[in-house]
Amino acid sequence: MKRIATLFLAAAMLLGAAPGAGAIDFKAEGEWLMGFGVGKTDFINKIHDGGGKHKYSSDDAFTATQRLRLQLDAVASESLSGTVFFQIGDTTWGKDDEGGAMGADRTNTIALHAAYLDWAVPSTDLKIRMGLQTVALPNTAGGGAVLDTQMAGITASYQFNDNVGLTALWARPFNDNYNDGYTYWNDSSNRANYLDNMDLFALLLPLKFDGFEATPWLMYGMRGKNSAKFDAYDANELADGSPVFTLGPYPYTALPASSVNPNVHPVGKTSKAYGSMFWAGLPLAVTAWDPLNIELDINYGYVESMGRYDLYKRGQFHGRGSTERQGWLAKALIEYKMDWGAPGIFGWYASGDDGNPKNGSERMPSLCPYGNFTSFIGDGNLGWASGNYYDRNTSYAGTWGIGARITDVSFVENLKHAFTVAYWGGTNSPSMAKYMMTAWDWDNGTLEGPYMTKNDGLLEFNLINSWQIYENLEMNFELGYVVNFMDNGTWKKTNSGRETSFEKQDIWKAQVVFAYTF
Repeated sequence: MKRIATLFLAAAMLLGAAPGAGAIDFKAEGEWLMGFGVGKTDFINKIHDGGGKHKYSSDDAFTATQRLRLQLDAVASESLSGTVFFQIGDTTWGKDDEGGAMGADRTNTIALHAAYLDWAVPSTDLKIRMGLQTVALPNTAGGGAVLDTQMAGITASYQFNDNVGLTALWARPFNDNYNDGYTYWNDSSNRANYLDNMDLFALLLPLKFDGFEATPWLMYGMRGKNSAKFDAYDANELADGSPVFTLGPYPYTALPASSVNPNVHPVGKTSKAYGSMFWAGLPLAVTAWDPLNIELDINYGYVESMGRYDLYKRGQFHGRGSTERQGWLAKALIEYKMDWGAPGIFGWYASGDDGNPKNGSERMPSLCPYGNFTSFIGDGNLGWASGNYYDRNTSYAGTWGIGARITDVSFVENLKHAFTVAYWGGTNSPSMAKYMMTAWDWDNGTLEGPYMTKNDGLLEFNLINSWQIYENLEMNFELGYVVNFMDNGTWKKTNSGRETSFEKQDIWKAQVVFAYTF
């Protein structure tokens, strides 16, 4: 609580200093969220192992949570400003270590989401942003499938004319997080922060013409061989509970090599100090035939092998698997905007594993994806009530799908509705299940969506209702349901399938979020 008070005191002092600063204009923006959710979010109901049948998850069916975000801008002119962005929470009501229990006097999580400077090179149109900032690669038709999150870096943007621009980016998402615990014979130091940096370099070419927009982009990355070896939870979860860093080759997880459980499938040593990564994208939108809107997005990704790991097939050693990963994704949306709503159809197809882990993974890698065609498995709505009921971010890797939606339907003033139905299928070879550790590992791929084979399927329904109570206050009510068509026969062929079994279930959620923004 003292940390929160200190934060607000600092903000008050900053704002109070505005008159003395003269040339500096201070602006404050923020968002309060109060969320209440109930449901079941695990595709597995019960598992049966040597200890008998028991529940797969013991999470509460109902939770209540709140979160505060505060952004402060110090604007000197159109050419110079600074921004800082804090988040307080999530705070689960009743949870002591999050400050939500009686007394509310425990430490709350205060996260620095952004802190950057915006400035323009004098006498030019070149704009620079440096610091902790949101980096989102261009996307259309279903959201970003590669990268959309906060990280440290420098962005330089130049607008040649009304039609053509250019943006260059250098970002450093990871560095100085690794410590192998090894003590040298001649001193007490550890081999810390050794070859553990990841650096990204991107070029974006925004093109905008009457009725047509496109932003082709390329991104090259280099990751040190130890960049994935620090604590998996630190490496793979953002402050809001959103996981990142889906580069790994293992079929049962999207985490990078040497994380999660290195004792089960340890990655061997490599002579490479750094491994290359590469992504490319071509998002485009056609609005020339307004009110018809057409969007298309094509992505490709590659991550170089950084060692091999032990493969086990049905419990028996089966050689060494490659940590290389490369794949592609195409997604599209067509919608027609009418007075009463905007009906549309959408679909996607992503490459999947070919059934031979020895040659690596054929799923497209990603860093922090937020696919948003749907709003349960995907990230298509406000999607926030608690850690249990977050919309799942997804890269669409190893899946295909087709769906229909209708948005912006309104029968009453200030009340809008949206409905979506989508079928999810898998593009991974069914034989990949034989390399999984347990029969329910397909449910553990939540970093980029469930791991689905060609025998599997999911049918998702979303109903979203938004009531604008006041200009700054919205009540968002969402219902989500997913019918589980995962194939039991396929997933009983895992390494432990002979000793364990599982009982699958549909998942659902109902949540209400009150959002006050200013």
